[in-house]
Amino acid sequence: MAAVNADYINPFLLASTKVLKDMMMLDAKLGKPYLNKNMTFSADSLLIMLGVTGEMKGQVILCFHNDVALDLASKMCMMPVTEMNELAQSAICELCNMILGNAATVFSTKGVTIDITPPTTCQGNVSFSTDYAANICVPVVYEDDKTIEINVSIKG
Repeated sequence: MAAVNADYINPFLLASTKVLKDMMMLDAKLGKPYLNKNMTFSADSLLIMLGVTGEMKGQVILCFHNDVALDLASKMCMMPVTEMNELAQSAICELCNMILGNAATVFSTKGVTIDITPPTTCQGNVSFSTDYAANICVPVVYEDDKTIEINVSIKG
């Protein structure tokens, strides 16, 4: 398994806080990163998975508890979104596209070219494991108690 390199993780964190601030006026704080060897997600979570290709390869999985996903979808749609329907999922997928697109821009300023795959959504009890690269999870917290978990498994 590849060693963890902060240079591979930080652009995703910078992009997530920037997109939340610029698009939704949310001040997000980064939690303590941790190695997440067995990624297990509960039934009340929405996962958005995006692949990373190019000079770096791997995946990013953004995990939202349903109440957080609905809160963010409501902010993005500028109206109450109360059920995890196609509109809510589409809004969260677009948020994730913006985060990874911004991360790709950060990487490009460092001379690293990456592309991202279209998002894949997943709900329900699910677990993943990877031997390809270490999976680092960083909680991104806004409004004191709402958390987005950003799982990054990338190799250069």
